[in-house]
Amino acid sequence: MNLYSRRTFLGTSAGALTAAALPRYARALTSGIHYGYAAITWGAEERQAIEDIASTGYRGIQFRANALTDFKPAELKQSLAEHKLTFVALSSGDVLLDAQMTDEVAKHASHAQFVKDAGGLYLQVLDKLEPYPRKVTPDQCVRLGKLLTEIGKRTADIGIPMGYHNHLNTISEHPDNLERVLENSDPKYVKLELDMAHSLAGGGDPAEAVLKYRDRLLFLHLKDVINIPLNTPGTQYPFKFVELGKGRVDFPAVFKAINKVGFKGWAVVELDKVPEAGKTPKQCAIISRDYLTQTIGVKI
Repeated sequence: MNLYSRRTFLGTSAGALTAAALPRYARALTSGIHYGYAAITWGAEERQAIEDIASTGYRGIQFRANALTDFKPAELKQSLAEHKLTFVALSSGDVLLDAQMTDEVAKHASHAQFVKDAGGLYLQVLDKLEPYPRKVTPDQCVRLGKLLTEIGKRTADIGIPMGYHNHLNTISEHPDNLERVLENSDPKYVKLELDMAHSLAGGGDPAEAVLKYRDRLLFLHLKDVINIPLNTPGTQYPFKFVELGKGRVDFPAVFKAINKVGFKGWAVVELDKVPEAGKTPKQCAIISRDYLTQTIGVKI
């Protein structure tokens, strides 16, 4: 049994044992969490994503930056109101470390204004993706922290808090680098959008990250991941994202940590693309919803 297989076996076994005792506990302590779903699974079919996400019972939605050109703010605001969905966050795109700071601040501030005008809550940013495994210097972490602070100040002026997304292929791929970035940014303006799958795949422990960054959490990404061979065609890294409960993330432990820190806010389920031929994005959303409600025991 290789290392990944052993981790998968142990994580699945422990998760199953913990989950059996969790539902009543979860219902009691996660009532302040609202659950959304990310439109990324639908690709360019964002209007279909709105229909499907609303029909499966999620209360919120997150969009990618292509929503900036696909919708007028007023149109998007009206559509979401009709479907009783909250615009949780916009993925604002890359923060470019080597670009002019004024340009980067202006770019993301304009995206924050779109979120504000469309009735949304948050802006999500990450730095530029590079090949896996990501090579990072301490200076890059310091510089990124300072740049994020300047962006966060401007979005805060608009009324939209900003969350930095820990992510494979970015400076924050490894948990030590995420810590350096956050240490060198102003916690008033730079919050954390903690992604469970990217945390685990980067060598971290998502539940421990929830505890560690309890005071920086803006919103959460509930995401699951399995390991695959690095030479799999079309892959960026030796991991594949799957529906909740089908991967290596120990969600019972994650929810225990969420309960312990008393997090109240949005948790967005994310799946980059349909992991298996023959499934639809809506079917994947239902699988994750059923895992949350039936195994974890929360109310969507």
